[in-house]
Amino acid sequence: QVQLVESGGGLVQAGGSLRLSCAASGRTFSSYNMGWFRQGPGKEREFVAAIKWRGGRNLYADSVKGRFTIARDNAKNLVYLQMKSLEPEDTAVYYCAVDASFMATATMDSRRYDYWGQGTQVTVFA
Repeated sequence: QVQLVESGGGLVQAGGSLRLSCAASGRTFSSYNMGWFRQGPGKEREFVAAIKWRGGRNLYADSVKGRFTIARDNAKNLVYLQMKSLEPEDTAVYYCAVDASFMATATMDSRRYDYWGQGTQVTVFA
């Protein structure tokens, strides 16, 4: 059974940094794209970043480009989201997700992702 467990969320002042982690288990994820999404209070879930199963250009939402970096450690089945220069607008529950299509093209479309974690809360105060 596939499981994704996010960690690293918390309360941070605007301008600060956090690193989120997603631990994946249940299968080997080195051939699958992984992504981060978020859902702010009263908002729809939105794409944040995606990383291909191997190489290539990562995808980022325009709102986080230059501030957030996605990375993965396939040996450890971990995906990270390094967040810098955080803004109150970044406040949300952040979700890790896996696109279980084998060696697929990375996508921002949440409907392409098959497995989701429970989320971790990030709160940025001014």
